[in-house]
Amino acid sequence: MSTDRGQRQRGGGIARAVLPLVLLAACGQAAPDPAPSGAATAQPAFPPASRPVAAIVSPRFSTEDRREDASEAKRVMDSAGTSAGMTVADIGAGEGYYTVRLAQRVGARGRVVAEDIMPDTTARLAERISRASLRNVAVVLGTAEDPKLGAGTFDQIYLVHMYHEIGAPYEFLWRLRPALKPGGRVVIVDADRPTARHGTPPALLDCELAAVGYARVKRERIEAIDAYVALYEARGPRPEPRTIRACVA
Repeated sequence: MSTDRGQRQRGGGIARAVLPLVLLAACGQAAPDPAPSGAATAQPAFPPASRPVAAIVSPRFSTEDRREDASEAKRVMDSAGTSAGMTVADIGAGEGYYTVRLAQRVGARGRVVAEDIMPDTTARLAERISRASLRNVAVVLGTAEDPKLGAGTFDQIYLVHMYHEIGAPYEFLWRLRPALKPGGRVVIVDADRPTARHGTPPALLDCELAAVGYARVKRERIEAIDAYVALYEARGPRPEPRTIRACVA
């Protein structure tokens, strides 16, 4: 969708780079494909998304002034329970609307990792963080399938207005899971409309996350931003990729 957070569809691979410290009704499921007999694969096999993946039509979701007029970040952070001292990731950080506000919310005792998959975008964001002297922020270059976050690190991982752009949702969510601390939560903000129209129906979102072992613990509609906030926790063991069943929208 059009978003300052992704500025791209998360469908291709880019090598990882980490910048200095200053510098993301029930649905049916399709049966997984059986593993090929006697075949050795270098990478785990994940099911593809069984729904449209939104294309990027603009480098930003909305202007920061407009988002501030609606108190978007404050409303979302309040709903998510983001507080001082937390370690938080901002996936698909884009131009940093959430990054800078998360940094202020978690404070000097907290930490924010801002991730994107476009080198130019992370470079511009790193410059913004440096100019603002936000010493509790690090900028990371991830890939479409893997945000490249440290294991057992995060209290919360934000994915705002970008979930519908993820081209390999099951692999992405599977690789995201280890980054959460015990009891950590994934915070997803999206519009309640089809993925082809730059949103994600809540039931479809529940289904795709459940397929990778996440359970929803909260969902709240925020009328002022025409979107909902949904919080998920990882439950039980992480499933083997070949056992994941794709959801059908």
